[in-house]
Amino acid sequence: MIKRRHEMPFGAAYRAGEGVRFRLWAPRAKGVALHLSDQKGQVILDMHACGEGWFELISERAGPGSHYQYQIDGGIKIPDPASRFQPTDVHGPSEVIDPEEVDWDDSEWFGREWGEAVIYELHIGTFTPQGSFAGVLGRLDYLADLGVTCIELMPISDFPGARNWGYDGVLPFAPESQYGRPGDLKRLVQAAHARGLMVFLDVVYNHFGPEGNYLGSYAPEFFTDRHRTPWGDAINFYGPGSRVVRDFFIHNALYWLREYHFDGLRLDAVDRIRDLSHPDILTEIASTVRNTMPGHQVHLVLENDDNAAHYLGPSRRLFDAQWNDDMHHALHVTLTNECDGYYADYAREPVRRAGRCLTQGFDYQGQVSDFREGICRGEPSQDLPPTCFVSFLQNHDQIGNRAFGERILKLADPRAVKTVMTILLLAPQPPLLFMGEEFGADTPFLFFCDFGGQLAEAVTQGRRNEFSRFARFSDPQLRAQIPDPSAPETFLRSQLDWHSAEQSEHARWLQFYRDTLHIRQQEIIPRLRGVTENRALFSMLGERALIASWELDGARLSLLANLGEGAVEHASRVQGKLLYGTPDREADFWSKLVPAWSAAWFLQNNGDRF
Repeated sequence: MIKRRHEMPFGAAYRAGEGVRFRLWAPRAKGVALHLSDQKGQVILDMHACGEGWFELISERAGPGSHYQYQIDGGIKIPDPASRFQPTDVHGPSEVIDPEEVDWDDSEWFGREWGEAVIYELHIGTFTPQGSFAGVLGRLDYLADLGVTCIELMPISDFPGARNWGYDGVLPFAPESQYGRPGDLKRLVQAAHARGLMVFLDVVYNHFGPEGNYLGSYAPEFFTDRHRTPWGDAINFYGPGSRVVRDFFIHNALYWLREYHFDGLRLDAVDRIRDLSHPDILTEIASTVRNTMPGHQVHLVLENDDNAAHYLGPSRRLFDAQWNDDMHHALHVTLTNECDGYYADYAREPVRRAGRCLTQGFDYQGQVSDFREGICRGEPSQDLPPTCFVSFLQNHDQIGNRAFGERILKLADPRAVKTVMTILLLAPQPPLLFMGEEFGADTPFLFFCDFGGQLAEAVTQGRRNEFSRFARFSDPQLRAQIPDPSAPETFLRSQLDWHSAEQSEHARWLQFYRDTLHIRQQEIIPRLRGVTENRALFSMLGERALIASWELDGARLSLLANLGEGAVEHASRVQGKLLYGTPDREADFWSKLVPAWSAAWFLQNNGDRF
C-alpha cells in the first residue's frame, strides 16, 4: 500500500502530529482571520501576514474533519479557494482533508499508451441512478467489457447547487460533494486501474462559474479587464500578480494527477484563455506535468477551437491530442443536413471535409471561416500522426447544446449512423463515446444547473434567447418550450435509462459497439504504437463516397465508405483482409461497388509503401 499527496503553497495542509498549515493569497486584504470549527467548538484565530499578499497560520488544534473559513478584514467569510472538500456547498465552510486517508494498491499501475485510448465520456450525476462516484464504480466491469480503455469524467470541481454540467465550478480542488467524498473518488480511480481502465478528468482553466466565486473580493489580481470572455473578465495569466495565478492552475493539474492518480486531463475550451507570456500557460502546464511525472503514462488533451496544431505531436511533448470538432461537424452535416450556426462552415462538400479530417487532422488549417466572420482559422496539421485527433459523433456539447438535447439517433437514419460509427470506431484516431450512445440511449442530455434567485431566471431566459437566431426557434412560443435548465425535471430527464439497454433494439447497438471495439483492440491499436508521423491519403469516389489509406506500423489500413443514398461504382484496388463491413458481406462484395450508406475496412500486413 502507498500514500499519495501533492504539496501546494496554499490551502490547508495537514501533517500528522504537526496540525494544519493554512495559507491564503489575499493581496487586497489588510487582515485575515481563520474561523475554525470542530467537535471541540469554534475558535477565531488571526493569520500572520507574510508579505506579497500571503497570510499563514499553523494550528495544532485543527485536523482532518475540521471545518474552516477565512474572514477578510472583519467582513465577508469565504471558503478556501484551494479547498479539498466543501461538505455544504460552495458558500459554506471548507473541510480539512487528510490526503493520505486512502491506501492505494495500484503501485504497479503506470497507465496505458495514448494509442490505446478508447474514451468514454460521462457525467457523474446522470450516468447512474445514484449519481455518485460509487455509482460509476459499480459500472466499471460493464465499461471494461464494452471495450473502452478510458473513462473521462466531466468536470467535478465544486459547483453551486445540486445539479450542474460541471463547467460552473468555482472551487477547482474540491470534488463536488453531491457525488461523494474525496475518498470515494480515489476508490473509483484505483478500482478503474484494477480493471485496466484509465481515468481522465475534464478541467476548466478558462473561467470560474457565476455563483460562489469570491476571489474578486480579496484577490482581484486573479482577473484582468484587458480581455473579455463569454463569462466576463479573463483570468490573469500574464499581468501583475499572474505568477500566483499561474501556479494555482499548474498545481491544480498536478494535484489531480498525483493525489488522485488520474491518468490524464482534458482542458476545456483553451481558445478562451488569453496569455501573451512565453511560455504561455498551456505550455507551462504541459511542460511541468511532463517534467514532474517522468516514467508515467500521463495524457493531456485539448479542446481548442483555434485548431492550434503547434501544441500537438510527439516531438513537442506537450499535448497528446485535441478534440476534433471539424470531424464531428462534417459528419453531423452529412447525416442531418443541418447548416445552422457553426455547421454552416461545413455545408459544402461535407464528406470531402470528413476525408480531410480522417487523413490530415483538421479540416480548417488556416482557411477563412465564414461563421467566424472571415477570420483564418487553424494551423497546418497534415504532418501530425492520426492519434493527435480525438474523433466523436456525440459528446456532452454536441448533444446538450441543442435546445432539446437530442442524441443523433433522433436526428438521423440509424443505418447512416451505424455507417459513420463503423468509420470512427476503427479509424486510427482515438474514438470518444458519450455515455449511453453504445446502446442507442433514448434519453436526452439537456443543459441543467441549480443557481439561486435572479441568476436562475437569467440563465433560463438566456438559454431560450440564444436560440432566437435559429429559424426553427423564431417563434417565441416554441422557444418557451425549451426545457428550463433550473428545473429538477430537466436534470432527471437526462439520467440514463439502463433498463432500456436490455431491449432488443438497444441490445443490437450494444453488440455492434462491443464487436467493433474488439476488432479495434485486436487489429488497430497494436499497429498504432510505432506511428509518429502521418502517412495517409484519401480520394473521392463521388460526391459522397471516398477511399482512404493509412500506413501504420508494418501494415496498411484502408477504408471504402459511401455516405450517400446511391451506390457508387469504383475501380480502386483495395488489398488485404476484410476487417469489418456494414453491410456484413464477403471481401469480393466490395471490389467494384460501394452500396449506399456503407463502410468497409481492410488491413494488409505486407509492409508495402504508398
